[in-house]
Amino acid sequence: MRRLFRPMQGLLFYTVLLITVSWFVEPASAQAPLREKLKPALFKIAYESYVNDNSDLFVMNADGSNPVNLTQTPKEQEHYPQISPDGTKMCFVSDVGEGRDTVRSVYVMDIDGKNRKKVAEYAREPFWSPDGKIIGFLPQEFTKFDVIDFSTKGMRFFEMASGKIQPHVNSTNLHHLYNPSWAADGKWIIATVHAGMGYDHAIVLIEARGNKIINLKIPGCRPCFSPDGKQVAWGAGDHELATAPIDLEADQPSVGNWAVRIKDERNKIYHVDWSPDSQFLAFSRGPDGEGDPTKPGTHQAAAEVHGVYAPGWNICVVKADRPGELHLENATPVDFFMLTTNGLSNKEPAWFRPHR
Repeated sequence: MRRLFRPMQGLLFYTVLLITVSWFVEPASAQAPLREKLKPALFKIAYESYVNDNSDLFVMNADGSNPVNLTQTPKEQEHYPQISPDGTKMCFVSDVGEGRDTVRSVYVMDIDGKNRKKVAEYAREPFWSPDGKIIGFLPQEFTKFDVIDFSTKGMRFFEMASGKIQPHVNSTNLHHLYNPSWAADGKWIIATVHAGMGYDHAIVLIEARGNKIINLKIPGCRPCFSPDGKQVAWGAGDHELATAPIDLEADQPSVGNWAVRIKDERNKIYHVDWSPDSQFLAFSRGPDGEGDPTKPGTHQAAAEVHGVYAPGWNICVVKADRPGELHLENATPVDFFMLTTNGLSNKEPAWFRPHR
């Protein structure tokens, strides 16, 4: 009987060993370079870049290939592209003039750059409602231009169908907001506030059709919701990006435990944005700086502010479901990929799924 069972015992041993090894060895596809995972993705990314003494808006494939200049306007400086939920339109800001006489306006156009239309003057930081019927924006605080992004007062809604502009119901109490993003449920808008509304600096939820404002009590700025509204990504500091779950259905919405943390000791990392399937994060990355006043149409401030020339800045991407910390200075091609490499002030990536 002992001899009869020995082969069975051997077979059982090797079966257990095979299962155990499979738990610890990643499939070959998981270890493929990130660029190979991006190539088949049916997504594109819009971004701003400073080419030939002018800031224009570009669109490229998800893997960084085939960049196309959509604007090519030598006398205007376009920034801050935001794509409609159906991938057919882009809203953005355009600067005309120099220095404090610059006029920043919000525009909308088709995703191929055609049918450009002005939404509002002395306005900035546009963002889309989840149904694509409204473009929210933040009126400029003063007529005289200030490149600082939180130079805003109030909130307005532009109705795409009628062309009418309506104020947020709590507009008079909204001050020094920037980088707003609308949640998928349509109820909440997330934004950063700096030196306004009773806050020194905070990331807040603003009720889209009401007066409620909630401090999420997380450090940093420039938050954005994942497409399904269940996660939030933001800049936790000049050298760190983070993601975390967010519960918008609770009586008191809050952010959960931080999931992904992307760090860079040397470069600044900003402007994080989710891919349409929530699988990837694109962001801007480059050295610290305060702009170059010799560049036409630009201003002096921190390099991450749109309207400030940022030499050496590029658009990068990482996986959004990679748990724990990722230090970019030690990252491998499996974890990290630079979508642009020319360093021409490439900033503000915005993912979208092209309309078919």
